Amino acid sequence: MNGLELSLPVGRDPVIPHTTGERRVKLRVLIVDDERNIRTTLALCLEGMGCKVTAVPSREAALGAVERDAFDLVFLDLRLGDESGLKLLPALLEDRPGLAVVMITAYATIETAVEAVRRGALDYLPKPFTPSQVQIIVDQVVRARELKYRVAALEQDLRNVSPEIELETASTRMRGVVDIIERASSSDAPVLLRGENGTGKGVLARRLHARSARAARPFVVVSCPTLSDELLSSELFGHTRGAFTGAVRDQPGRVEVAEGGTLFLDEIAEIPPGLQVKLLRFLQDKEFERIGEGRTRHADVRVVAATNRALESEVAAGRFREDLLYRLNVIEVTIPPLRERVEDVSRLARTFLSFFARQMGRAVPELSARAEEMLLAYDWPGNVRELRNVIERALILWPAQILEPAAFPDRISGSIARGFRLGDDVSLEAIEREHIERVLARAPSLEAAARTLGIDESTLRRKRKRFAVA
Repeated sequence: MNGLELSLPVGRDPVIPHTTGERRVKLRVLIVDDERNIRTTLALCLEGMGCKVTAVPSREAALGAVERDAFDLVFLDLRLGDESGLKLLPALLEDRPGLAVVMITAYATIETAVEAVRRGALDYLPKPFTPSQVQIIVDQVVRARELKYRVAALEQDLRNVSPEIELETASTRMRGVVDIIERASSSDAPVLLRGENGTGKGVLARRLHARSARAARPFVVVSCPTLSDELLSSELFGHTRGAFTGAVRDQPGRVEVAEGGTLFLDEIAEIPPGLQVKLLRFLQDKEFERIGEGRTRHADVRVVAATNRALESEVAAGRFREDLLYRLNVIEVTIPPLRERVEDVSRLARTFLSFFARQMGRAVPELSARAEEMLLAYDWPGNVRELRNVIERALILWPAQILEPAAFPDRISGSIARGFRLGDDVSLEAIEREHIERVLARAPSLEAAARTLGIDESTLRRKRKRFAVA
């Protein structure tokens, strides 16, 4: 047989061998060969190496398979009946420039090998070939993919330089949240993270991805409020050249970049209605189209969404689709604000102290008893993010090794004396001023603060001026 000299041990565990101890990328492989025996034996060999395999006999079937699925590697026969595989090669690479294609043939010559590589093939494999030769190619592509994902993860980390937040907690509610995340990581179901700004929704999304079977694939973040409707649609699903002004080339979206991994949609409530329909379709069928393209594409991506709004209220107001909410809300996780997990404040503060001290090359300062009491008394409207920022500020501005209350902003250092609870002997005016100040501190905009308070922006401006609230 002019094909694969197949010899595999019986009962072999179907994983790609490795020595690093790290989770390996599971390749999606397409075999394009008009000989059934070659397709069968090569597929068996690749499946024994842990690959997910699709085998087709013709050009048309190959193009259809590439449209439906995102492959990492293609074994392409040089002769497909009366056609040449070399003519199919550019069509495969046109849509997915990073696709690894290996030409296979029983009619190997130097000229055809050079021509295949010139047209974009990764390698050239003459028949008959052995499982060890196939293994070398698979390992090569796996290493390239793993390097690509590690580089992408490092680039993301550099854009979001932040201390590593351990999810150990003394809070019963927060332990429940972490437990749900751990259990949800074993599935591919959509997850909706609810919580105020700064509670750590992004940290939990990363933890969910890192614990899942998708950990070796990309974790891709889309911040929904930062882009216009058209740009957000392009960011998610991609566009073709000329689809709109400025679209000078074909561009894949974040959905395609996240293939096999996790797509984190931050502040999902900001997605406009037209795009909500497209997202709902993708969640249901894993199908989408780039802007300006009529062709349907497919992607295997887990969606994790986050919101600081009550989406049920957005549904009632007609701003958010009820069916999309149900699709996103398969597994719901509500993260408690920091004021409801006061037992974690001191530990988090010391974590941040240690992190920023290392960054600044100084000894780790200590909190005075009075400063720690102050941090515990403050209700942290900006949550963990606010705590992180005030600790960083204190280390920059306070020269001593003992952090006193004066090292922190007035709104925090005054919290011991100023703090009160509903029902205390204080005036309504004092309560109103305090409430407005705290809502403004955590709201992303004046409009959002006014919406939370249930008043219009002009009224909020007057109250800010009256109470001298920044």
